Amino acid sequence: MTDAELVQKKLALVETYVAELRRLARPEHIESDVRERRFVEHTLQIAIQACQDVASHLVSDERLGEPDSNQELFDLLARAGLVDPDLATRMRRAVGFRNILVHGYASVDARVVRDVLEHRLDDLLAFVASVRARR
Repeated sequence: MTDAELVQKKLALVETYVAELRRLARPEHIESDVRERRFVEHTLQIAIQACQDVASHLVSDERLGEPDSNQELFDLLARAGLVDPDLATRMRRAVGFRNILVHGYASVDARVVRDVLEHRLDDLLAFVASVRARR
């Protein structure tokens, strides 16, 4: 049985993190200001992680299968009709980006971080909306 309260808390965290990024981040400073870059990277990391946690929880509780990777969680959700296949693809990419943030700080391109900040936050909110619409 899905812990609805836990899922809702995680989804609310995603919304909070996205709102903070939109309100506080200064994309034009990511390449030149280490504090700015670390704030953006860390906040993106924890926002994506919260989405991944929700996906993992749903996949487990709904007995949707055993994923071979964290990225595959979103494919299983799509197959079950819990998220749109296109959104699942975008969330797979988000998890891949999160993995780069977690495991390769030195090799993360600041331009990619800025691009994610400026163009991919709606993917996280779309995931939140999709889960809420089906719960």
